[in-house]
Amino acid sequence: MDISIIYVEDDKSVQFAYQQSMKMAGFAVQAVDTAEAGLELVKKNRESIVVSDIRLPGMSGIELMHQVLKLDEDMPIVLVTGHGDVEMAVNAIKLGAYDFIEKPCNSERLTEVLKRAIEKRRLVLENQQLRLAQKTRKGPTMIGQSKVMQQIRETLLNISDTDADVLIQGETGTGKEVVANCIHMWSSRRDRHFVPLNCASFPDTLFESEMFGHEAGAFTGASKKRIGKIEHANQGTLFLDEIESMPLDIQAKFLRVLQERSVERLGDNKIIPVDCRVVAATKENLLDLSQRKEFRLDLFYRLNVVTIDLPPLRNRREDIPELFYFFASEAAQHYHRPVPDIQPELLIWLQTQDWPGNVRELKHTADRYVLGLFAPDIEGGAVSDDHRMGLSASLDAFEKRMIEGALQQHGGHVGSAAKQLLLPRKTLYDKLNRHGIQPETFRETD
Repeated sequence: MDISIIYVEDDKSVQFAYQQSMKMAGFAVQAVDTAEAGLELVKKNRESIVVSDIRLPGMSGIELMHQVLKLDEDMPIVLVTGHGDVEMAVNAIKLGAYDFIEKPCNSERLTEVLKRAIEKRRLVLENQQLRLAQKTRKGPTMIGQSKVMQQIRETLLNISDTDADVLIQGETGTGKEVVANCIHMWSSRRDRHFVPLNCASFPDTLFESEMFGHEAGAFTGASKKRIGKIEHANQGTLFLDEIESMPLDIQAKFLRVLQERSVERLGDNKIIPVDCRVVAATKENLLDLSQRKEFRLDLFYRLNVVTIDLPPLRNRREDIPELFYFFASEAAQHYHRPVPDIQPELLIWLQTQDWPGNVRELKHTADRYVLGLFAPDIEGGAVSDDHRMGLSASLDAFEKRMIEGALQQHGGHVGSAAKQLLLPRKTLYDKLNRHGIQPETFRETD
């Protein structure tokens, strides 16, 4: 894993001298003049450390440190100080800075500090990748290499082993139950029950019994005892889909369950302890509903410990080709059909559509394609005017975007990008030459 240095220094002569020292020591360096520019580089490249002067125009190095640690609390930040700033740098270490270098600094001291910081960063990132790989082998697949999906996976990795309740927000079809499954399967509760309940699928008269369970004779028709969903999820995960549809009177009782972690079956006064993690999902804005008295505000705040916002498919179009390939392969196995040839023109057409049904709609489209029931007019008038461009130009633009995205994710490392793109390294180099893409621009900007 190649770790680069994001170096922030506004004095051009000092920047040049230190950058040359870093390069001569074998480090990859991206140098910028302001903390604001440095922060943008951090957002684009997590495989990096930050070296920053304290005194800068605009945002200071200390403020940059705080902003970077909000994004990634494990990213090493080395502060460069003048003689009068040493006390400030020492205090900054107490607040999370990795180390500081006092100007002027000899090359041996500089190299030593940077090597330690880079090695720490490499170990942290490799450990995160290992943990994610271990967990993803045990659970459902989350498809997509877009930046937003990578961030969601990282968030799930960080919170899955906790007992924090989670609220998932997203339009219909964005994959809320898949995310809930990931939270369960990547947690220590994976060997216990994952209990889904769609709050919109039961009439009010049956909902309470379904949630809390009942004793025999609790009401007309209750001929025998029934264990409710909450109790069934003990030591596991309770997934409440469309929670905005939960009746208000049940919301009050469910809030008590969340607060006391116990449940009472209908027709019985016995208090039954329950240890279940609650993952709720909604396609509505619960805060807006609560302001209209359609959802309890106290329940919203109780559920809103961790919030996952799932983007609509139209906001992550770069994931559509990978998703379509995945769904088509699944459909081929399910229907015992071969995977039809998927032409680049089809992928381009798919990326131009709005997909109001989101990932679910794309999956149904892939099913129909495998069954031979879907044949869009990709050469006719189906492509919107906003995307109407020559076919060869469209293909080139798509291919270039995929390559640049892979290089960006891997800090300009061609070998890693080739593995992600399933291309031989030589083939990728040929495409880099054809598109005029320079891998080093994703690693270093002077």
